[in-house]
Amino acid sequence: MLKREILDTFLGLLDEATAGGDPEPTAMNLATADAAGRVSSRIVLLKGADERGFRFYTNYQSDKGVQLEAHPQVALCFHWKQLREGVQVRVEGIARKLLPEESDAYFASRPRGSQIGAWASLQSQTLPDRETFEQRVARCEKEFEGREVPRPPHWGGFVVEPDLVEFWYGAQYRLHERVRWSRHGQTWTSRLLYP
Repeated sequence: MLKREILDTFLGLLDEATAGGDPEPTAMNLATADAAGRVSSRIVLLKGADERGFRFYTNYQSDKGVQLEAHPQVALCFHWKQLREGVQVRVEGIARKLLPEESDAYFASRPRGSQIGAWASLQSQTLPDRETFEQRVARCEKEFEGREVPRPPHWGGFVVEPDLVEFWYGAQYRLHERVRWSRHGQTWTSRLLYP
C-alpha cells in the first residue's frame, strides 16, 4: 500500500499541474521489459491513483500487455516541465491486472468511439494499410449499432503497486531537490539524494 503522505504529495502536484494549464497532466512514461530484458517505453495516461498505486488501461495483447505478462516490473515517470522549476515523479514497482469489474466500469465511461477502437485495433500488430483499419472500425460500429459496447476480453487495466517513488524538484544551476521513498515490506522510508 502506498503511504498516505506519498499519495497526498503526488495528488497535490498533479492538481497543481492541472490548474497550471498543463495540456496533458496525466501523461506518464511507462517503461517495460520483455522476457529477454529488452526495454521499451511509451507515453500512457494515468487513469487514477490511490493507496494501491497508479492505474492505466491497455490492450492486453499489445506489445506492452505481452511484456507486462512476461515481466511485471515497470517504471513510470511524470514530467511537469511548467510546474515550479520543473517537477518529475518517478515510480517503480509491479504492474498487476485490475479486477474485471474495475476494467468494465472504466470501459463503460469511455467515449463510444474509443470503445469501438478497442475492438477494431489489433494493437501493435502490423497494419497493411489505413483502409484496413477503417474497415474494421466500420464493421465494429455496425456490430454494436443500437446497443452498448461491451469491454473486449483482451482489454483492461493495470495498477502499478510501487516500491519506489521519487519526487524531483528542479532548481536553478541544476541544484535540484530529490526525495526518494522506498518500501521495505510494509514500511516506507524516505531519504534525500544529491541532484
